[in-house]
Amino acid sequence: MALGAAARAALRRVSANFPPGVSQLSPRRPSPAARLLWRSDTPRTLSASTRLAAALRFTEKHEWVRVEGGVGTVGISSFAQEALGDVVYCGLPEVGQNLEQLEEFGALESVKAASELYSPLTGRVTEINTQLTENPGLVNKACYDEGWLIKMTIENPAELDGLMDDAAYEKFIKSLDQ
Repeated sequence: MALGAAARAALRRVSANFPPGVSQLSPRRPSPAARLLWRSDTPRTLSASTRLAAALRFTEKHEWVRVEGGVGTVGISSFAQEALGDVVYCGLPEVGQNLEQLEEFGALESVKAASELYSPLTGRVTEINTQLTENPGLVNKACYDEGWLIKMTIENPAELDGLMDDAAYEKFIKSLDQ
């Protein structure tokens, strides 16, 4: 516990040098609710992956899916967008189209290649990213955020178990270089 107090004191000394607009650390104790959420005997770890990436599942064809509330948001991985180069056209399906897992649903064209898009899961298209019509480069700029391709219902959630998490996908990509 002394180390925690010493660390807090050191941080308060450092924060005292911040400009006036930046709040300083205070010696307040956490609220009772916060104490219930964190235990001092619980190890904490840091990860290089973002929480966003940790929630993604990947296919061997380099599509990703993030499922929230029974809806999957689908896009292509950073690896895929880098391999394609500057995306100049996105061909996406119609809203309402039913897709089977690994069924082709569209295509991306870049200045150096074209690539088909494959559904990571079985479901129905509920939304397409209409911003890509006017600005297909969003796929390159923010492939995990504004550059998503489609949203779909998830018909068979068990299919997620067959997809790769971030660590497995990174290992898969490294195996491609060999």
